[in-house]
Amino acid sequence: MTQAKSYFFCGIGGSGMLPLACIVQGHGFEVAGSDRSLDQGRIGDKFAFLERRGIRLFPQDGSGVTSAEQILVTSAAVEESVPDVQSARRLGAEHLTRPQLLARLFNAAPTAIAVGGTSGKSTVTGMIGWILKEVGRDPTVMNGAVMKNFMTEETPFASALVGGGDFFVSEVDESDGSIALYEPRIAVLNNVTLDHKSMDELRALFLDFVLKAQTTVLNLDDEETNLLASRLAPEQRITFSLNKPGADLFGSALKEEPLAISFDATERKSGETVRVRLQVPGRHNAANALAALAAARAAGLGLRQAAEALAGFTGLRRRFEVVGTSSSGISVIDDFGHNPDKIGATLDTLHAFPGRVLVMFQPHGYGPLRAMGPELIDCFADKLGRDDILIMPDPVYYGGTVERTVGSEDIVAGIRKGGRKAEHVPERAACKERLRELAQPGDRIIIMGARDDTLSIFAAELLASLG
Repeated sequence: MTQAKSYFFCGIGGSGMLPLACIVQGHGFEVAGSDRSLDQGRIGDKFAFLERRGIRLFPQDGSGVTSAEQILVTSAAVEESVPDVQSARRLGAEHLTRPQLLARLFNAAPTAIAVGGTSGKSTVTGMIGWILKEVGRDPTVMNGAVMKNFMTEETPFASALVGGGDFFVSEVDESDGSIALYEPRIAVLNNVTLDHKSMDELRALFLDFVLKAQTTVLNLDDEETNLLASRLAPEQRITFSLNKPGADLFGSALKEEPLAISFDATERKSGETVRVRLQVPGRHNAANALAALAAARAAGLGLRQAAEALAGFTGLRRRFEVVGTSSSGISVIDDFGHNPDKIGATLDTLHAFPGRVLVMFQPHGYGPLRAMGPELIDCFADKLGRDDILIMPDPVYYGGTVERTVGSEDIVAGIRKGGRKAEHVPERAACKERLRELAQPGDRIIIMGARDDTLSIFAAELLASLG
């Protein structure tokens, strides 16, 4: 950190900005901020939470950036033309991106644990943070999702935990290349799949990431991550798998429940086996748990000690979060799934048990549709059941310049060609009415999408409308 005492976060309501602002404030610095959503009158509860913490909020018109002594912090979505940025330029104030500031904090920690990969980062980060908290290590945790274990009436948006110990656990992002800024002692890599960048770019970024760490935790069940594991010496890595008994940590004897999963975790070196039961469902969460247990072992914890702590992990907001069930037996689930890997894992979890699935998937931008449109089509065509129905509104859009050559209607057309039921319903309000028309007793309705906090409100309103 610098000696500056004041940080101004432009876009402070973002999923990566809010927890960082809380951590910076927790280190004793003055924090203020602005957000376009605040100016538009959206997601008021989040901003009320920040104000209760003593963080002053301003319109995003430059009025909050008034001194060259301030440090302006911006998210990736903030453009040069935004008045806060222009004010900082005129005053000569230092300007940092969110990952630049996070990397300064992270790299200064005695034991820094970075969690990377296309999918599962937030869950594994939350799992590791909870294990370390439960065993008394007092970690600082930076997450892009709200961790239910740390939620209270005073901290409903608990996507950060400010601790006083040596451990700093953070998810790190490859989408903007900023993963290269971090210097972890322990690195965790779940998977390398298509999302925001080309596979060649991802391979280079993740190779650099794993080579920098003293110990890297790697998922042998992911083809690309398996290849990276072969680049490391055995003493530099801890591998985990649900399919390969030769991994350093092997998961077996899985038993799925509608809202939970249990399995045996066996450590190859010691021969120790412990039974793990999670309060979150799905085979993908068993893999996430193995990653967290392997990271805990790299940090010096015992396997049984870590597994007992992990049993208390209650999950993250918007990660297969059951909103409720109507009086007619229709369940509504809120989920962050937005790329093929995440969507596929969620649909697999739902299809482990009988019942029709209705999906509303809101793309998180026109850019992602261009980047992974064919893969999204293949995912839905493969993972939707014959009776399932997908409803797609137009992508989320908050302004700015964006190319709209690929839209939701193109994805829907491709899925229909693949033999599955899909509908393009441009307006989200109309999606709610369409879901109400389609829903039958016993259905599971899942609301999917990223970068839009109002999806949770939509899910709750949909449940209420079902009675």
